[in-house]
Amino acid sequence: MDRTLSRRRLVKSTALGATAFSFAARPTWARQTTPAASTFDYAAAAEPFRGVKINAPFLDRPGYDAAIAMIPQFQELTGIEVGYEVNPYENTREKLVLDWTGQTGQYDLTLIDVVWIGEFAANEWVVPLQTFFDDPTLADPGLNLPGFFPILLESFGTWNGQVYGLPFDNYSGLLFYNQAMLDAAGMPQPPATWQDLKDVYGPALTNGQQFAYTLQSRRGETQSADSFMRMVWAFGGSLLKEDFTPNLSSPESLAGLQFRQDLAAIMPPGVVERDHDETVQALAQGQVAMITEWSANWATLTNPESSTIVDTIRAGVEPAGPTGRPQPALGGFSLGINSQASEEKQKAAYLFIQWITSEANAGAYIQNGGVSGRQAPYQDPTLQQQYPYFAPLVQSWSEFGNPVFRPRFPEWPQISEIIAQVGSEMQLGSMSIQDGVSQIEGQMTEILDAAGYYADKPKLQ
Repeated sequence: MDRTLSRRRLVKSTALGATAFSFAARPTWARQTTPAASTFDYAAAAEPFRGVKINAPFLDRPGYDAAIAMIPQFQELTGIEVGYEVNPYENTREKLVLDWTGQTGQYDLTLIDVVWIGEFAANEWVVPLQTFFDDPTLADPGLNLPGFFPILLESFGTWNGQVYGLPFDNYSGLLFYNQAMLDAAGMPQPPATWQDLKDVYGPALTNGQQFAYTLQSRRGETQSADSFMRMVWAFGGSLLKEDFTPNLSSPESLAGLQFRQDLAAIMPPGVVERDHDETVQALAQGQVAMITEWSANWATLTNPESSTIVDTIRAGVEPAGPTGRPQPALGGFSLGINSQASEEKQKAAYLFIQWITSEANAGAYIQNGGVSGRQAPYQDPTLQQQYPYFAPLVQSWSEFGNPVFRPRFPEWPQISEIIAQVGSEMQLGSMSIQDGVSQIEGQMTEILDAAGYYADKPKLQ
């Protein structure tokens, strides 16, 4: 469904252990330090494109509601019409790929997930933004690329030294908790470690009707990344070693997956069927005391129309595993430009991307329910007081963020499907952890070998 004006109702890099990570040929923007003052005239820049319509793929999430609320202002300012289609996350990559391979011209902007950027860039489906950065008729002198959190611009927008997208709707995994439930159990502070969450908080907060915790684990990317890899990383494991051989059979990775099985004692039944929405609502409706979920869900958890715990919701950094260091999930998107769009639409799309992700509009984006990738608004004392999740979010991105929480290479979607299927069977108990890991590693090795990583292909994640 194409919608242009309607407002929808809502709901630093880390140590990588055994896994290599390279942004190969670090781009020149990373060396900039002083932002230029913005005197950019969007109305004048957009004059050649007045009346042009551009289309974007959006998701049913608060960050996109925030953008939708701001689109009328951009349209009035520039005369560029912004249409959008709201899709489920699970269908979005497929729709984008079909648009490119079928050359149907459905989208002019593109949404780039952290795990899609390698595939999209390698196939030249998205346009390097340097062309627009170098065009004085389009580029805002106050663009200030270093003003984004470095982990976000590099992970979500950059591949092999080229910037393809600007961070938009970015998240970290946070520990959300119901302070009233913790207080009632005599625990004024949230757990600092996963072990304490299970062994100390778990029994005190679980009684058969209410539960201490739930972990979103529905089959798909939710299972492979938000459930499976969350526990692998938390316990010091990883998907791959430096030479791209599998590392899921390491003692650390196996310990994390076993811990995930053990969490069943303090979780409600059926977590393998729970996606993000169901997990957030379990906390919002007082069914569970704690969840580890995306920071963007603060808007839902503090909305009286969707939450019963508005006065008692709190947020903190995800618990630490045996390494003593939290390994919060990293998620979100950048906005890029379809290489098959006309030059006119590409330029109009760039103006919208530059505007919606700008430092000048970051505060408004947050106020409308989005999570900005810009550093500046998180230093605003007024916003800090209004949004208590700022402190753990900034700490997660600046101190603990893991840029390869999910690998960004083009083969990840194939591997993710395997992990989702086998990981679900493991979590359900229909397959042992050892057998499941063996099956995943075998199929993953075949995929990576066929792609050339064990020959001369650069090992970029």
